[in-house]
Formats: sequence, C-alpha cells, structure tokens
Amino acid sequence: MRLWFDRVFALARDITTIAASTLRARRRALERDLDLILAAPTDCQLTRDLLARVGRARDQLLTFCDFPGEVEPTNNVSERGLRPSVIQRKVTNGYRARWAADFEAGVRTAVDTARLAGAGPFQTILEIVTH
Repeated sequence: MRLWFDRVFALARDITTIAASTLRARRRALERDLDLILAAPTDCQLTRDLLARVGRARDQLLTFCDFPGEVEPTNNVSERGLRPSVIQRKVTNGYRARWAADFEAGVRTAVDTARLAGAGPFQTILEIVTH
C-alpha cells in the first residue's frame, strides 16, 4: 500500500506538467495495481480491515486526476480551514447559543469560499451583513 500511495503522490506532484494521455495511462495503471492489492489474500485481520476501508474509498482516492491542478490529493487544505474554528471552540469552551456557532460557521464558510474566488474577507463580511 505504501508504495502504491507513493506513486499516487508522485502523480499528484507531476499532474500539471504531464500530458493528458500520460495522466490517463498512469491512472489506469494505479487502478489496476489497486485491484491487485485489494484482491491479495491475507491472514491478518488488521490488514483485511485496512484493505476493506481502502476498498470502500477507492472511488475517491484518485479524484484529483479528474481535476488536474484544481483538487488536492489530500484533505490537508480542508483540515487547515477547520483549524481556526477548532481553536476557537477549545479556547472558549464552545458557544452557549447555537445561533452563534451557526453564525461563525456561516461567516467562515462564506469568507473561505470568497477567498477562492479572489475576494477579500472584509468586503465579503460586509456583503453578508448588509444583505
């Protein structure tokens, strides 16, 4: 599995510089190899559990190939986006009112989405509050 994931991340690194035909060929090779890995017999329950989890997620593992340069191969960007909310919750012991938590989540979502489109946070918040 580790070698397979090494190849996946190597493809992710090169994805914007390789030809579309090369991308398709490398993806097909990865999918064939994953089929072989998932079909490998094992007596280890831990390995069977891991392979089952990978098998359930297999449709999502190579999604970044469908959107070269637009989708990250990991969820690290999403995790970093959640970090400020987690810190806020831990520092304040959460919100006393549900509406406050919903409001912060809405503002953070809107600002992060606007940032992807190139808009600044101040203008985005101002538009949200005035509309």
